[in-house]
Amino acid sequence: MKIKGIRWWMVGLVTAGLIVNYLARNTLSVAAPTLMKDLGITTQQYAWVVVSWQLCYAFMQPVAGYLLDTIGTKIGFFAFALAWSLACAAAAWSTGWQSLAFFRGLLGLTEAAGIPAGVKATSEWFPAKERSVAIGWFNIGSSIGALLAPPLVVWALLHGQWQWAFVIVGVLGIVWSVIWMALYRHPRDQKLLSDAERDHIVSGQEAKHSDAGATKRRWTEIIRSRNFWAIGLPRILSEPAWQTFNAWIPLYMMTERHMNLKEIAMFAWMPFLAADIGCILGGYLSPFFHKHFKVSLFTSRKMVFVFGALCMVGPASVGFVASPYTAIALLCVGGFAHQTLSGALYSLTSDMFGKNEVATATGMGGMAGYLGAAAFTALFGVLVTQVGYSPLFVVLAVLDLVAAGVVWVLATSGEKTPARKLQQPFVPAAAK
Repeated sequence: MKIKGIRWWMVGLVTAGLIVNYLARNTLSVAAPTLMKDLGITTQQYAWVVVSWQLCYAFMQPVAGYLLDTIGTKIGFFAFALAWSLACAAAAWSTGWQSLAFFRGLLGLTEAAGIPAGVKATSEWFPAKERSVAIGWFNIGSSIGALLAPPLVVWALLHGQWQWAFVIVGVLGIVWSVIWMALYRHPRDQKLLSDAERDHIVSGQEAKHSDAGATKRRWTEIIRSRNFWAIGLPRILSEPAWQTFNAWIPLYMMTERHMNLKEIAMFAWMPFLAADIGCILGGYLSPFFHKHFKVSLFTSRKMVFVFGALCMVGPASVGFVASPYTAIALLCVGGFAHQTLSGALYSLTSDMFGKNEVATATGMGGMAGYLGAAAFTALFGVLVTQVGYSPLFVVLAVLDLVAAGVVWVLATSGEKTPARKLQQPFVPAAAK
């Protein structure tokens, strides 16, 4: 028996993994107001807890990417997912900011494989012309996880204790790990994949993704390449925005906009719903630009990044509005903007690096991004009590605009994408 369009089922499986990945990391930010009071944690100490996760995540990303390229997507993603689930649950036993920082550091080390695994799985299962769409779909997992965190954590707080939220998310991660191990297969090993769909995938991939004898460059060669810095520098500049949204929005809503816990549960998820829209729309914008502006697929990815960066004017304007609901709307624009440009950057990475190095390159780019985010978070924890949130949101927008300039100038395609006629639209249910 063959399953029609099974590649879209595979990307759905990756999306589910990213949901539990981001649910685990966003549980802390929603629980923060209650947890900080319960454990006697200050705003500065909370910033250090966040930084511990970011630093561990940053330094582990290239290692995770290398391991995924070495042992394969299936085993690698399973091992890391199981580990991050246990690390998430362990945070329930925190007794102060130091122990919480330790457990969050473990979570960062283990969660680092999420995005590299997603990009690698997408490069395995999709032809070049569909890759941005597939990445857009799996990238919504990051936003859905952040979207689900507020109601889940608030439910745990209202019906028990904050510790419950960490345990529940940990159990969900373990369940997904088992499902992944049972269902995921590389296209060459997937018996449910039809010959027609296999030909569709392979014939539409660049040689560096479809060639069984493709070489693998050392990480030192990758890091010296122009194309690495075309993704690494934009990651450094753009990642602080997403990490600020993930870690600080609930606290911003409580301290700056004076919302209570129930209002946070009602509204804190909205920027991440907008981010979901950015993931999906950003994926479809690339083939749209390719078709209507008569540019290459590679250039269309860069155009999507620039579009996302321009939309960051939304959160930059948050300090000019009095209404908390307008402020939330502007933060929604920010969530949409970041995930639009983020998906474009992942697509560019998969375009520029081959199948045996795409996870390594993604991980190294992620490390650069999270080091930038950690530095910004450390400053954020100090400056937010002195200058407030609004000027910092302006800085985030400026950083994204600079990142767009870097992408446009530095990113180059070393290989033309397959010159097959583009088909519109790419709808999973209508897969070939």
